[in-house]
Amino acid sequence: MEKAVINDEAVQIHLQQIDKSFGEKTVLNNLSLEIESGEFVVIVGKSGSGKSTLLRLVAGLEEATSGQITFNDKSIKDSKSSATMMYQDSRLLPWKTVLNNVGLGLKGNWKDQAEKTLDLVGLLSFKDQWPSTLSGGQQQRVALARALVHKPSLLLLDEPLSALDALTRMDMQNLIEKLWLSQGFTALLVTHDVREAVKLADRIILIEDGDITLNIKNTGKRPREFSDVSLVQMEKKILEKIMKS
Repeated sequence: MEKAVINDEAVQIHLQQIDKSFGEKTVLNNLSLEIESGEFVVIVGKSGSGKSTLLRLVAGLEEATSGQITFNDKSIKDSKSSATMMYQDSRLLPWKTVLNNVGLGLKGNWKDQAEKTLDLVGLLSFKDQWPSTLSGGQQQRVALARALVHKPSLLLLDEPLSALDALTRMDMQNLIEKLWLSQGFTALLVTHDVREAVKLADRIILIEDGDITLNIKNTGKRPREFSDVSLVQMEKKILEKIMKS
C-alpha cells in the first residue's frame, strides 16, 4: 500500500539553525531540518536528547533561543496552518462524554463532524460514555479523534503510545498509519521505540545531545512487516547508533 493522498494544506516545515537553552543548559544546538508536505517523520533518541523540546518548538509551545522555524515559508505565528498535538496521556476531561471531548473547541453544529471522526477511530458506539469507562487504548483513540476532528495540516505526536500494552500499541500504530494515508497531513512523531519508528516513518531522525546524528529515508513498502530483512537491518543500525552514544 503506497501513500495515496497528500493534503493540499499539509505543512512543509523548515527549521534553520535552531538553538534552545534553558538557563545555562543547551538542549538543541544549531539544528536544521526540512520536513516535506505530507511526510511522516519520526524522531528518536535517548531521554534528554532534545527530541521532545524540538516537538514543542514546532508546536509553538516553546520559543527557540535563536534560529527560525517556518511553516510553508511563513513563521509559525504568521502561518494559518492548523496543527494539533497528541500526548502520552489522553488528557480527556472526565466530566465530559466521549463525544463532548472530541468536540472541544468546535463551533456551530459540530456533533455530526465529531461523530464522523469517532467513527473513523472505531468508537462511535461509545460516544455517550464517560472516559473512565474506557480502556487506555480506547482513551487514546478518543484523543486521536479529538486531534483529527480539526482536520489538521500537521499532526504532532509526543510518545502517544508509550503507555499502552504491546497489542494495543500495534493496533494504534496501524490506525494512525491508516488515517495518515487517507488524510495526507504532515506527521511528526517523537518516540523511544525504534521499531515503531521503522514501521511508521518516511524518514527517521536520530537526535543526540541536541543535534541530528542520523537522518534515514525509509523506503519500505506499506504495510510494513518485520519479515522484511531491510527493515530489521534499519532497526539494528539505529539501535547500534543509539547504544554507542
